[in-house]
Amino acid sequence: QVQLVESGGGLVQPGGSLRLSCAASGISFKIEVMGWYRQAPGKQRELVAFITSGGKINYADSVKGRSTVSRDDAQNTVHLQMNSLKPDDTAVYYCYVDAGLGRHWGQGTQVIVSS
Repeated sequence: QVQLVESGGGLVQPGGSLRLSCAASGISFKIEVMGWYRQAPGKQRELVAFITSGGKINYADSVKGRSTVSRDDAQNTVHLQMNSLKPDDTAVYYCYVDAGLGRHWGQGTQVIVSS
């Protein structure tokens, strides 16, 4: 059974940093893409960042320059380092992996940026 477990969310002050992690297990196929979406209250889910097995990386404009996505294929984990956090970064963050013909999702981790 595929399972993605996220960690690292929480409450942080504006200007602070967080590191989100996601560990995938139970996946039989090569993981091609690992990444993160987020969904703020009342808004659609949006792509934050992804990294492919070949090392291609993409960031949403809203987080570019403030975030770093990385992956550890030996551990089947993906990380998202977010710096200079803003209140607009408040959302539930979901990790995902593309493997085989499917996309698998984590359960989400809440990030709240507030003073």
